[in-house]
Amino acid sequence: MTTRTSKVKTLSLKDAFETEFARREMERRARDEEVRRQQEADLASAQALHGALTTDAEFLTKRSLGADIRRYTVSLDHQDYRIAAYFEGGKANVTLSDKRTNPGAAALRKQETVESVEDALKVMAQFLADETR
Repeated sequence: MTTRTSKVKTLSLKDAFETEFARREMERRARDEEVRRQQEADLASAQALHGALTTDAEFLTKRSLGADIRRYTVSLDHQDYRIAAYFEGGKANVTLSDKRTNPGAAALRKQETVESVEDALKVMAQFLADETR
């Protein structure tokens, strides 16, 4: 008959530290990866909105508008106002700013937060209609 002896490994401070440090490192990497994925999605949304805004160059020219994209921000610029959509965290903050009141700086007039590229496009169109009356 064989006798089984079980070896119980004694836990040391070093082992506990290394385990905890590895756990925290895995959590940090997972958070970093989630942030990276969200930034990629926000950038893709901004690019999709910019594509939708620039499909008809004649429309933009006719209304004296310029479309621009800078990382997560898409803007329509007119000499009197700016309509911009900033994508962050899967949402877009759409703003209308007036350039007439303070030369060199645009004063915020309207702001709305939306959930999708389509909604951002709709709100930008509404702000443009308000300014074009």
